[in-house]
Amino acid sequence: MLDLEGPAREAAEARLRDEQIAWITTVRADGQPQSSPVWFLWDGDRFLVYSEPTSGKVANLASSDRVSLHLEGDGRGGRILTIEGTATTGPAGETPAAYLEKYAQGMEALGLTPESMVQQYSTAIRITPTRARAW
Repeated sequence: MLDLEGPAREAAEARLRDEQIAWITTVRADGQPQSSPVWFLWDGDRFLVYSEPTSGKVANLASSDRVSLHLEGDGRGGRILTIEGTATTGPAGETPAAYLEKYAQGMEALGLTPESMVQQYSTAIRITPTRARAW
């Protein structure tokens, strides 16, 4: 659950439902942050991100479970949303219908089916927020 209140929380929840891309930042074993654009699903409590098992972000999470996630701003310093949290990784399992619906056009554009997407992006990253900030 996000620790925002009032209009900031409402705006954040709406964006988290509708935005297609978030940026996840993980930390390499040598301490260097690494940011990557990802598709995500927010269920009101946690984020779900799928990744290729050999990706840098999955390797980074083996050394540190701390992550940040943020959405693009409006280009003028507004609509900024950053989320800090902890992440776990595991097998993708069954893909939620809400995720498949949200990214149906994106998968089609990339020539992916739901089955091939889960085969390629077979690691699930589940992020539990610990802090949210909005401007």
